[in-house]
Amino acid sequence: MEARCNLIVDSCCDLPFDTIDKAGVQLIRFPYVLDGEEKTDDLYRTTTPKDFYDAMRDKRKLAPTTAQVPATALIDAFRAAYESGVPTVYLCFSSGLSGSFDTAVLVRDQLAQEYPEGELYIVDTMLASIAEGLLVLAAIDQRNAGLTGAELAAWAEEARWFVNAQFMLDDLESLRRGGRIPAGIATAGAKLDVKPMLGFSLQGGLSMVGMSRGRKKGVRAMVDYFHRRSDSEAVARRVIVGHADAASDAKRLREELLKTEHGLVFTDTFVGPVIGSHVGPGMVAVAFWGPDRREEIGVAERIARRIKSE
Repeated sequence: MEARCNLIVDSCCDLPFDTIDKAGVQLIRFPYVLDGEEKTDDLYRTTTPKDFYDAMRDKRKLAPTTAQVPATALIDAFRAAYESGVPTVYLCFSSGLSGSFDTAVLVRDQLAQEYPEGELYIVDTMLASIAEGLLVLAAIDQRNAGLTGAELAAWAEEARWFVNAQFMLDDLESLRRGGRIPAGIATAGAKLDVKPMLGFSLQGGLSMVGMSRGRKKGVRAMVDYFHRRSDSEAVARRVIVGHADAASDAKRLREELLKTEHGLVFTDTFVGPVIGSHVGPGMVAVAFWGPDRREEIGVAERIARRIKSE
């Protein structure tokens, strides 16, 4: 079936390049700075995960930093989309972690005045890394199945709530550096070999969902999380396993999932430099289709939603 719309995705989806190197799919690259050198996240086409994470481990080098997608990159991508005459959907990195979504909307609204007949939809995925990647892969399938731009945007805005994901960090240092936890807690966590377990809030930010004593227990916790929440009726049972230069733990995670689950279709990938700059080496993550996360919110989420509605 001939596609009726095109897609724009960004490099924070952390997918292997060949999975998005498709006709009608355009990649926007996030920038980062490593040891004083400006680079763009091109899904490891010009560097390797090992080189990037080894540089992060090297205390002699400056810690990497990240930034929003430049407005000029968005202008170029959106103008090309409008001039193609094909309705286009941009699946954007979570607004809960970056201001790029707001910038994209501003750029789109400005260009729309030049192209009043054009169709460009921007979807805040409320996700990042392989969780965003899971939505992107499914959106490519939906596009290929013949959805229009409006239909695909509406599908993505609903489907994002059914993406379930959990991340295990190697330590709390990256969170401390980002100001999310006090230095004393990070130091105590390192001494106790505590591995933070993270997920996504409904606002698209990271939320701490637990701790594990040691990496093996952390992998076991992700397997248990999958068993509690995976949708056995999901098409193709697609599961993404990603890691930040922690191949042995990613392998163990896949093997443990396959011990009791059959028919899983894995996509294995590396966590990219932009996300990696914030989580540090050693992260392992799993993403899959599961229940609607809006239906299982906690007290804090309920209060936040009530305040927002008022």
